[in-house]
Amino acid sequence: MQRTAEAVSLGHPDKVADYISSYILDRLIEQDPQVKYAVEVLIKDNNVVLGGEIASTTTLNNATEYVKCALAEIGYDNRYADIWGKYAIEPDKIKIINMIGIQSPEISQGVDNNGWGDQGVFVGYACQGEGKINRELFLARKLNKALYDKARSSRNLGIDIKTQITLNDDKIETAIVAIPMLHEEDLTDFVISVLGERPEHIIVNGTGRYTYHSSIADCGITGRKLACDFYSTACPIGGGSPWTKDASKADLTLNVYARILACENLVDNDECFVYLSSCIGRRELSSGLIKTIKNGVVSYRDLWCNQIPQKLIQYLGLDKPVYTELCKKGISGIFPK
Repeated sequence: MQRTAEAVSLGHPDKVADYISSYILDRLIEQDPQVKYAVEVLIKDNNVVLGGEIASTTTLNNATEYVKCALAEIGYDNRYADIWGKYAIEPDKIKIINMIGIQSPEISQGVDNNGWGDQGVFVGYACQGEGKINRELFLARKLNKALYDKARSSRNLGIDIKTQITLNDDKIETAIVAIPMLHEEDLTDFVISVLGERPEHIIVNGTGRYTYHSSIADCGITGRKLACDFYSTACPIGGGSPWTKDASKADLTLNVYARILACENLVDNDECFVYLSSCIGRRELSSGLIKTIKNGVVSYRDLWCNQIPQKLIQYLGLDKPVYTELCKKGISGIFPK
């Protein structure tokens, strides 16, 4: 049976958008740990649109600086611009369109009473194997990270990278790579060394040429790479984008919590799924369920959670500026403490 998963690098424009939002949130948390934040990002060419709501004791006067710093951490700095020129984003030409308003006081009144800042359904997943994720996703990410690390120090390879792995009966049938190149470079041996076996098919840059990349070639928007950040096709995606909100909104907190619970309850089962749901303004979770699968046998167990949101946020360390690190890992890259 064929199984396929995809991974993208931080240099992909959608992940750039995720990272910018996470970076801004980290900087605001450093100044105001109680900040309430929900900011989407769109990046096209050298233009960045910030749209959403913030409630904070601090201001966003340094938005342009934050965006440029986030881009530099990803690898889109002046050195990169000197190498790639018109083919990629140029940080010195960045223009910011700020469309951020103030969070609704009706949301605040629920959060201030120790309730969740949004309603939603959340799903955590774990399975046996490296990283406690499905093997095709693990390999797609492993190859992607290796290529990204290689590209960061290269003067020929770009950092806007996609990788895709197809397994057939657990053997690697196809490895697909999209990576910018100024000049053709044979990556066959590198791909094989990273994967630890020779795929039946290796495809690098299926169109034959890939130079224009980043937001010059594609519009990046927050929340469009959730299948890569979560569990690919192994499990439904729960909640909204976890990279654009503070922890009170639940989209990050309860997805992280569900992943941790799934890892903790995997034990000797083949797979574990954790399903949670929240109600805006309420502390108690509306529902909770643990499903495990072992040798094809499915078992269910109810889960009741009445943790005060702020206590859970503190326990998970989400009241600190950790959002860019989480954005790098993805939800399924998170493990129990």
